[in-house]
Amino acid sequence: MKNDPYRPKPYVELEHPSWSKKATIYEVNIRQYTPEGTFEAFEKHLPRLKDLGVDILWLMPIHPIGEKNRKGTLGSYYSVKDYYDVNPAFGTLKDLKHLVNKIHELGMYVIIDWVANHSAWDNNLVKEHPEWYSKNNKGNFQPTPWYDWDDILDFDYNQPKLRKYMTEAIIYWVKETDIDGYRCDVAGFLPNEFWENVRNELDKIKPVFMLAEWESRDLHKKAFDMTYAWSLYDKMKDAYNYNLGAEGIIEYLAHDVNTFPHNGYRMTFVENHDKNSWFGNQFTNFGTGLEAAIVLACTVNGMPLIYSGQEAGLDKSLSFFDKDLIFWKEHKIGELYKKLFCLKHNNQALWNGKYGGEMVRIFNDCTDNVISFYREINGDMVIPIINFSNKSIKVKIQSDNIEGKYLELFSDKEYILTGTNSFSLSAWGYLLFTRNESKNQ
Repeated sequence: MKNDPYRPKPYVELEHPSWSKKATIYEVNIRQYTPEGTFEAFEKHLPRLKDLGVDILWLMPIHPIGEKNRKGTLGSYYSVKDYYDVNPAFGTLKDLKHLVNKIHELGMYVIIDWVANHSAWDNNLVKEHPEWYSKNNKGNFQPTPWYDWDDILDFDYNQPKLRKYMTEAIIYWVKETDIDGYRCDVAGFLPNEFWENVRNELDKIKPVFMLAEWESRDLHKKAFDMTYAWSLYDKMKDAYNYNLGAEGIIEYLAHDVNTFPHNGYRMTFVENHDKNSWFGNQFTNFGTGLEAAIVLACTVNGMPLIYSGQEAGLDKSLSFFDKDLIFWKEHKIGELYKKLFCLKHNNQALWNGKYGGEMVRIFNDCTDNVISFYREINGDMVIPIINFSNKSIKVKIQSDNIEGKYLELFSDKEYILTGTNSFSLSAWGYLLFTRNESKNQ
């Protein structure tokens, strides 16, 4: 029976690090975070981020930035001049190690951004190994085809020695600084077998967490713990900007349940560095629907992301190639995330992958505009009911599986759900019913 072709097999073959099962994630833009723009200055924010409920800190690329064909005054993080060095603007290797240690002392984890697809024009590899780069039809170096990334040169992953070099560089930072994994830039541009070998080599050192900037199920099999939920972002943004209601989001949720690997993590968000710098900020993109989008992103299957400054009400697009400070202040968006992250940690229904509850649709009489579903596991349950429209709605839900007593997260009121209940929701309004009975294994 061992090779029975009819026996179901889990699609995800890798083992997630145990600490990731209820984790949240936060993207750190070191340059814009403090006036100093250093690892040392960022350290002062760690207790605040711990209190916010952050588990994984993702540092945008920490390497020296190319100067040749640089964009702006400071250049792009993603134009890597040296894979074995630290950007001197951020500090030293010793400073980075100190930061990693402080993060670990607080019970958090840290991954760094890795740019394997391309390098800066003045990376030493250009002269030492020109054969490792792709060429245009005239035999000249080129940026990644079809993109306006003219500050970088495209690698050719048909070169085995390039794969070996890049793998060894990736291993180096885990061994040297004790980081916990990587966020991998445009991961889908590289061959799967490259990433699968990288994961295999890293797991020999320690349990690592790997995030792919991509949206594809095949990367989950043996290489990456998590990929981006780009589609959910698009559906939520369209719902607000084009008054499309809930139908597109429901389509995403249906595909997530029916086609996506059950134990593959998806990163859910309303903001990240790409969206913020190039496509507007959280307020211009979601307006009065922002809180509804955040609540959904923090309750669907997936790991919610906060981008630097979101929790302080970041209301501008940060410059990508120049200094552009975040203004830090208390803000209701931060309080919203803190409450939702606390719920994620304490209610197993919201845990990641196979550790959490499947999304089960609750039908209602306003399906064009209202999303309602439940997630349940080991007695823990959450029930989001969210109005994705610009008008007040009275909605009636119908389910045979939700009877019982619940606490509504934002009002702290008790509700008895009978399976047939009606609620009034304001424009972009939401309710989140919770029940907690498990011992949270």
